[in-house]
Amino acid sequence: MTTLNIHPKKHLPESIHHLYQVHQNILDSALIDRSLYHLVLLRASQINGCAFCVKMHITEALEDGEIQSRLDRLVVWRHCNDYTDQEKAAFAWVEALTTLHPLTDYEPFRITLLKYFSEPQISALTLLIGMINLWNRIAISQH
Repeated sequence: MTTLNIHPKKHLPESIHHLYQVHQNILDSALIDRSLYHLVLLRASQINGCAFCVKMHITEALEDGEIQSRLDRLVVWRHCNDYTDQEKAAFAWVEALTTLHPLTDYEPFRITLLKYFSEPQISALTLLIGMINLWNRIAISQH
């Protein structure tokens, strides 16, 4: 059985390059802590069911000094004390923007985020969540 995969990187390499640049710009801005950066990418990838991305983000997080136990329990972040209130606010935002529901009121999320993040940080977090959702969908299209 032959699997047909159509690779955007092959056909639109400059566009893919620009998508990578968005991530680099977010990292270069230093608005989001590297540990949180990795946890956000991992949590969205878990929700989206992108096994390739989950494996990649776990590897990258470990390489950047994250500990295995926090990665293991990220899927149940609400039910453990491994994460700060700031991280929990970010995870709630990840979930709200990844599992879109038409009746969601985003205002309470923004109010909570403002307790722990500046507006530029929330902007970077929002852009990062949007980007990982895009990457997950590109990767899943190749399954």
